[in-house]
Parts: sequence; structure tokens; C-alpha cells
Amino acid sequence: MPCPIDPSHFVSVENLKSHVRICPFKKQVAALESQPYYSKGINTGSSDNTEDDVVDSSVKRNAVLGMSVQDFCNLLAKIKSMHSAISVLFPESYIIPDACNKWLKQQLDRKLPYQEKHALQQASIIGNIEAFGILRKPKKEWTRPFCHEFVGRDDFDGDESQVRAVVEFGAGRGYLTHMLMDCYGITNAFLVERRSYKLKADRSLRKNRGIILERLRIDIADLNLYEVKLLKGLDYLAIGKHLCGPATDLTISCCLNGYKQNEETHLQGLALATCCHHLCQWKYYTNTKFLLSLGITKEEFHAITWFSSWAVDADHTSELSDMPYQSTSLSSIDKELNFEGSDVKDVIQRMPALDKAHLGFMCKEIIDVGRLLLLRDHGMEAQLVKYVPPNISPENNLLVAKCSHVKK
Repeated sequence: MPCPIDPSHFVSVENLKSHVRICPFKKQVAALESQPYYSKGINTGSSDNTEDDVVDSSVKRNAVLGMSVQDFCNLLAKIKSMHSAISVLFPESYIIPDACNKWLKQQLDRKLPYQEKHALQQASIIGNIEAFGILRKPKKEWTRPFCHEFVGRDDFDGDESQVRAVVEFGAGRGYLTHMLMDCYGITNAFLVERRSYKLKADRSLRKNRGIILERLRIDIADLNLYEVKLLKGLDYLAIGKHLCGPATDLTISCCLNGYKQNEETHLQGLALATCCHHLCQWKYYTNTKFLLSLGITKEEFHAITWFSSWAVDADHTSELSDMPYQSTSLSSIDKELNFEGSDVKDVIQRMPALDKAHLGFMCKEIIDVGRLLLLRDHGMEAQLVKYVPPNISPENNLLVAKCSHVKK
């Protein structure tokens, strides 16, 4: 079972009592809970949410397979209808800004190790942030050698539109922040990550003069961002590359909690690459009001999240790119209604792979549109884009939003 002190590791039931007394993470957890920015469950919504409310993938799957064929087909029809009704376009927006392009070229010239696929994703996230007006282009060409002296603030556009800090959620090793700071001269970085990683990016950034880098090892659910001491008084940009499932919702809640009331620290905008929609939970989802308005129940939402995994079950990127997105009729499902004695498992097994993939992408987009509309309800200018081609990553939805006070 998961350790009650730190669920990232497991312990046998018979050793639980003795383990709790000697768990090496005990002091670390106690130190975290003493921090002013620690507030248990602050970003999870209402206080009546319990751990029992988390619905894992096996429970979601069994609930779907337990439906009657008629109810299953009705739900698919409901999803198709809802997807058509929301009619939000996801334009392709593959942008590699000049500063990042030079950064990428330098890695090749210096033969430094990096994963091109991930670097292109990072660069396009940054390019979309710039294109959306949250960041400004550097005035001078990017010339700084990798991991050497920090470029001075004079090399970048005026402070009136340039964010002074970046907060990366689900930061992992921090490579997205690393590229952003290298290319745009941001001098303050806060990396939020509950797990422990090798800190190569941290070490190279710390070599640069004039920057502040703080790593917050905390669950996003428990982070009161506006109580982080070094962030106070700074305008900041929130970013995240592939925030799995509910981590996207927790990040949105973390940024929105009190941001209009806070006079010291101002959210400038956010850019969140969403993924792993099959892990999403009703208890954390930021816009259940939107779903309820469309007649979607909690149980149906969890079915939708389970269907979303079909989008990435196999590599259908070439077939999908050759077909109009709305071309799928899911006609195979309608035919199954004529088969007496069929159950939902039989119906799913007979579905063409492309039909399943299309349905999965519909479900992912419905979930992300709810998040988009929530940000717009909070007065932000927001959009959803496909920020990399599906052959780089089928998890390619990017949610970008800019606060109303940010100058264009």
C-alpha cells in the first residue's frame, strides 16, 4: 500500500506501523508542512472531497462495460452531439520563435545531448506564448553560449510587457523553464514538482549571475502560490508541459485562487500543454458547471475520460491526418444495435480503430474546452491550439491564456 507519509513509495501492510516511525520522508514532509505556502488541499475544491472519490481507470472501464448496449450507444451519440455543439476550433500553431531556433541550432553545433522531440515541443510552447502577446521578442539576436553568463536585462524589451518570473508546474527536470530563461532573459524561476529528479537544468541555471531559482517540492493540490516569499511583488507566467490529467485542473485552480485579490503578485498568463485526460477526475475538474449545463453527469464524465485514452492507444497519426476530423460517423456502433445478445465489450471490440481514435480525440477536446471556457469566464483572453504535429506527439493540445491587464 502507499506510504501515508509519502505516497510515492509503497510499504507492506504488516510493516506499515514500524515504517511510519522511521520513514526517511518524515522530516521532509514536516518541513514542507511548516512552509507558509503549504495549505492542504487548497486547490482541490470543496473540503468534502475525500480520497474515496478518486476513480481509477479500472473502475471507469468496468462502469462502461457494465452499461447496456443501448445506454452505451446513447452516450456516444451524446458525446458526438456535444462535440458539435461546442464548435471550438483547435487551429494548428506550430511556432518556433527565432530565439529558440538559435538555441536549438546551438545544441547541434556544440553537440550537446538533448532530445529533439521534447525540445521542439518546448520551443513551440514558448513560440505560442510569444505569439499570444504574453512575451516579447528579445531586441538583440540571441548570442549567449549555453550555460554561461546570463544575458543582461538590457538585451530584452522593456519591462512593461516582459514577465519577470516564470512558475513551471509539473516541472520535472525543468528543461522548459531552462529554454525560456535562456532565450528571453527572465530572471526568476519557480519549479513546482512533487517528485525528485536529477537537477541538471537547475545546476546550469544557478551558474548564471543575477537569477533566482527556487524548486518547490510540493503537490500542486497543496500549493498556496501567493504565499511563496520570493514570488511576492512579481508578475509571473504559469507554464506546464504535459500536465497529466487532474494536474492541469489543479494548476488552473492554483493560479486563479485569489489572483484578482492579490495586490502584490500578478498572473500575466498561462500556457499549459494538457495530456493524460484518462486520469481526470470529477472532483478536481475545474468546470463541472459547463458539463452539467450540457447534461453530462459525473458517471458520464468518467466514461468520457476513459474513452479519451483511445486517442493514443495506437499510432494512427498518418490515417487521422488524411481524413477530415468530422468524417467519422461511428456507423459501426449503430449497426451493433441490431445484434441481439451483444454486450458493450463485444461492441467495443468490433469498433474500427480509427473510429475509436476519433472518439478519443473528441473526448479530450471536450475536457479541454471546459477549461478554456472557465478561463474566459475569469476575464482572460484564451485559446486552444494544436502546438505540435501529431507525429511528434498525439498529446498536442495547448491551452494559452492572457490576463486582461497585459498590454498587447
